[in-house]
Parts: sequence; structure tokens; C-alpha cells
Amino acid sequence: MNNKEYRPTLAQLRTFVTIAENRHFGSAAAKLNISQPSLSQALVALESGLEIQLIERSTRKVIVTPSGEELLPYAKATLEAADAFVHRARGAQGMLTGSLAIGIIPTIAPYILPELLRIIHERFPALNPKIVEETTPTLLDQLRDGRLDVALIAFPSNVAGLSEIPLYTENFAVAVKDDHPLAGKHDLELSVLDDLDLLLLDDGHCLRDQIMDLCRLAKISLTEVTESVTRASSLTTIIQLVAAGFGSTLLPVSAVSAECSRPGVTVAEFDTAVAAERNVGLVYRSSSTRAAEFTALGAAITKAYENTVAEGEPLGLTV
Repeated sequence: MNNKEYRPTLAQLRTFVTIAENRHFGSAAAKLNISQPSLSQALVALESGLEIQLIERSTRKVIVTPSGEELLPYAKATLEAADAFVHRARGAQGMLTGSLAIGIIPTIAPYILPELLRIIHERFPALNPKIVEETTPTLLDQLRDGRLDVALIAFPSNVAGLSEIPLYTENFAVAVKDDHPLAGKHDLELSVLDDLDLLLLDDGHCLRDQIMDLCRLAKISLTEVTESVTRASSLTTIIQLVAAGFGSTLLPVSAVSAECSRPGVTVAEFDTAVAAERNVGLVYRSSSTRAAEFTALGAAITKAYENTVAEGEPLGLTV
């Protein structure tokens, strides 16, 4: 085939992009759900048609050539445009239709999802949301790889090639055992964190990092905070430990209604002048053409958050 007549297929471009992002043929084949020989054949066909080496193979690692690095953004943009074309064709009669893969971090998903899915069904009845709950690093990897369309995380993402849509600022509350001296207070300062036996989530959870950032602001020794042998992968487990008298923790106010209505746990609030909070929003690939749709989704998420937080009022929160 004459090089001037050659036009790569979307499958070939997707093969190149996936190999380049994973730097491993086995991982790329698994993500595309094809065999490694089929993966290699698609790449060879692409390189032969372009008459350019895109990927350098060796026994130890996969290297993207300078030509490959130069062409990679164009390959990604082409795939994004093709996906947008199909999406528009399926949803020409309205916004947000068809399948949408939405990533959500574990300290948001369990609490706003019931209300969010209700609002989505009401506002976007033709949308079929696919929810993926994972920690922030995993969601960002899946977003870059194209396995997610958009992700709901705590900002900032600090990842090149991703765009952000800020949605809301969420305060933290302190969960303590119901007989704790701080129970029911509404004027806490950050300094109280030094007097608490804080329970934290495992590494990889952004809530853990946010609490540690607050400890730094309060000039509290992080060594003491992180020395606890108690580790948990869910906020629900942490709250169960609080109820049993093993310590205290911070949690986002959207989790209060679900987590702190159980016996043995109550909440306390920081003073309104204390910035104990996190910023939450959507992130998506900057090459995506669906910014307007993600903005509409963000409005639904903000409404779901506001409705969820309002449920915490009977538990003493001044929302």
C-alpha cells in the first residue's frame, strides 16, 4: 500500500495509545481485551502504513520513540473525536444520553449516590451511568487510559492533560464517641486535633491526606498521627471504631447522615472561621469535547450533595 493512500483504523490508533500509556504489551492487551499477538499485529500494521517506528520493543521495557511521542497527542485527539461523534449520533435529541463511565472516590460515592442517581434519572432519563468507586490515583489512571469518561474527586488533581470543573466546598465534621467532651460543640479550633486519637483511612485515600494537611496547619506531629496500628479501608469501619471508643476521626459533612446516626457516635463542628474543608469537582481529559455535558452533570452532582447534606441537620450540623 502506498503510504500516501494509507489511513489508520481507530483500532490501530487505540492499540498505539494503549501501549504508549501502559508501556507494557501484556497490560495493553488486557485492557483492550485482545491477545498479545493481535495487539502486536495491529501495531505493526500501523507502523508499516505510516512507515514510522512508534514503539521500540526490548526484552526489558517498551519505549515510545520520539516520533511516537510527537504523534501520540494526535492519536488521542482522533479517538476522542470519534467517541464524541458516536456519542452525538446516539444522543442527537438531547444532552447526556447513552453510557457514561463516572469514577467517584469512596468518601463521596456511598453518600451522594442515592440522591445523584435519582436526579440523573429525573434530568437525564436517557443516560446510563456506569459508576466506578476507587481511590483518586486509580481513578486518574483509568481516566487517562480512557476507561472512564469523567471522575468526581477532591481537588486538586495536579495531572497534566486533565481539565477541572469545581463544584462545591465541603466542610469536615469531627466524629467522636457520644460521651466525648467535644460532643455537640460548634466552635472547634484546629488545635483540638492534637488532643484526639485520630483514626485514618489507609494510604491512597485522599481523605487521609486532607486530614494530615489539617494536622500540619495545626502544627501537630504527623508521626504521632500516623503511628496508629489501626488501619481501615472504609469510612464506615472507622466510624464503627469511633463508636467502640477506639478514637475519633474527621469526616465530610455529606457522610454525617449515613455514618453518625448509629448508636455511640456524635459529631462536633469547627468554628465557621476555621477552613477545615475540601474542594470537590469533576475532572476529565482536556482532549474531550464533552465539557458542556460534564458541566450539566456537575450541576446535578452539586444538587445531590446539597440535598444529602441537608439530611445532616437533625444530627446537629449547622448546614
